[in-house]
Amino acid sequence: MKIFLDTANIDEIKLAAEANLIDGITTNPTLLSREVERTGKGYKDILIDIAAIVNGPISAEVLSKDVEGMIKEARELQDIAPQIVIKVPMTFDGMKTVRRLEKEGIKSNVTLVFSAVQAMLAAKAGAAFVSPFVGRLDDIGHDGMEIVDEILNVFSNYDFKTEVIVASVRHPKHVKDAALMKADIVTIPFKVLMQLFKHSLTDQGILKFENDWKKVNI
Repeated sequence: MKIFLDTANIDEIKLAAEANLIDGITTNPTLLSREVERTGKGYKDILIDIAAIVNGPISAEVLSKDVEGMIKEARELQDIAPQIVIKVPMTFDGMKTVRRLEKEGIKSNVTLVFSAVQAMLAAKAGAAFVSPFVGRLDDIGHDGMEIVDEILNVFSNYDFKTEVIVASVRHPKHVKDAALMKADIVTIPFKVLMQLFKHSLTDQGILKFENDWKKVNI
């Protein structure tokens, strides 16, 4: 399973990239605006910085709601770096945009997906990626990972090539469940990435080894 980092923070991306732990990046308007405010840089400069660090896919989202507006923004984003993937919302016009981008050779990532049938429509439109938001489904009392399982089954039934990005990940269990379901990709905040390393027995074991070693090196 590939791991993407869900952030626009350059410091976080550098740390993860130094350990060769990430295969791509996902951003959204909220994450980019936060980084613009923090650094004072324009969003295009931030995407350029990210592309200089990460060779894999970098998702950047359009803000227009109409087809022509989304196409215009998509082309502008793609001009920033060749590995940029265009995040498009799961709407009727969004799927028309995905189809046109696919014909132009521009990859898209359909975002804000909350059902298997939405994912199916995205795959039929020609999306390279589809992003079910599991955490937001959990928030309203649904089992977000159940949707992922349904999407993977549908895609398997019809041999769709669209890759599933498990998004809106809140904790390590989401990551584990995604791997057990054979999801293609999970995109996670830096905080969750760091949590993946943690286990109380690991910490206890390290401490015990250190204490035992001190006994013979007095």
